[in-house]
Amino acid sequence: MKKRLLPFITLLAIGITATHCSTKDDVFASEELAEYLQLATGKYIIYQLDSTVRVPLTDTTTVTRRYQAKDVIDGSISDNLGRASWRVIRYLRDSAGTTAWVPNLTYMITPTRETVEVIENNLRFQKLKLPVRDGFNWKGNTHIDTYSTNSEVRYLDDWTYLYENHTSPFVVFSTTVPNTITVNQRDEILGTPNNPDAYSETNISKEVYAKNIGLIYKEFAHWVFQPRNSTFPIGYKEGFAIKLRMLEHN
Repeated sequence: MKKRLLPFITLLAIGITATHCSTKDDVFASEELAEYLQLATGKYIIYQLDSTVRVPLTDTTTVTRRYQAKDVIDGSISDNLGRASWRVIRYLRDSAGTTAWVPNLTYMITPTRETVEVIENNLRFQKLKLPVRDGFNWKGNTHIDTYSTNSEVRYLDDWTYLYENHTSPFVVFSTTVPNTITVNQRDEILGTPNNPDAYSETNISKEVYAKNIGLIYKEFAHWVFQPRNSTFPIGYKEGFAIKLRMLEHN
């Protein structure tokens, strides 16, 4: 029995080793994540930002406000784990570009060899991950507390990020940007939309990164509709949506 079992064990070990090496080779054969970012002090991207929110003191009416947003790499810092990171400041001005830039928010990008993390509003997202290839997926929101009963971001639970359209061009307004990667993060509709007597929820999230530029397109929406009742005779809608589309970069 030992003489017959030994070759099987040897073959099994070889198979495991080969599989392990193949996985590592796939990762190391991938493009570097840094190729899809421009992380240097002073680098910026200007976007058109469309922000859709519910009109205050209404039940379901929404309004879309348009701005220009400028994300500027302000400088290098360290995150709470001591890792090299970059501070990004977002400035806003009117959609025509006639007013002065006003600081709006700050977020942080932490690039490692195998992931790119973005921390915004104390939420840590794994935006990019090796290997960069169509069909590769990962759980991008695993560092976010979505389990607490009072969590306001439970809708972010268990999102699967998926790469698509690797190396494909992407059109932003009238500009065709070559060599991009699309990250589909969520496309979810729960319940029965357009039924005033039923609960419904919509979650949409998608980002597009271009080589040697960074984020050129972002679409995000989270809407919850509560069915009509004596207090809200046509139902009640809450949530928000944003869309970023690149205008220029340096």
